[in-house]
Amino acid sequence: PPEQPSRWATGLTLFAGAIMVVAGVLLAFAGIAAIVNDTVFVTTPGFVYAFDLTAWGWIHLLFGIVVLAAGIGVLRGQTWARAVGVVLAGLSVVANFLFLPYYPLWSLVIIALDIAIIWALVTHRQEVV
Repeated sequence: PPEQPSRWATGLTLFAGAIMVVAGVLLAFAGIAAIVNDTVFVTTPGFVYAFDLTAWGWIHLLFGIVVLAAGIGVLRGQTWARAVGVVLAGLSVVANFLFLPYYPLWSLVIIALDIAIIWALVTHRQEVV
């Protein structure tokens, strides 16, 4: 008989997909906030990584939409979505590290969620049934 996926693997994959959906929505909202009113974020003076917040808003909005789409793919059991999810979560860690001077608490929360996503997606070895 074919081997059934473990409950842990299935649960972790569903967790990662759900977190990706939530993170995608939150990234999109942060992007919209920065696009509409870039003074909503307080900047840290003299920080090494200084960027235009409107540009960061567009990056976060587009990135959030892509993460949301990949999260839906993970929830549907798509193998490509798990691979894309790992890459996107890794990119999100870098992007949110650079966003630290503008919104440190938010960035740290998203970085922690991204690390949880990567861990969950790489520990799953079988397709979700």
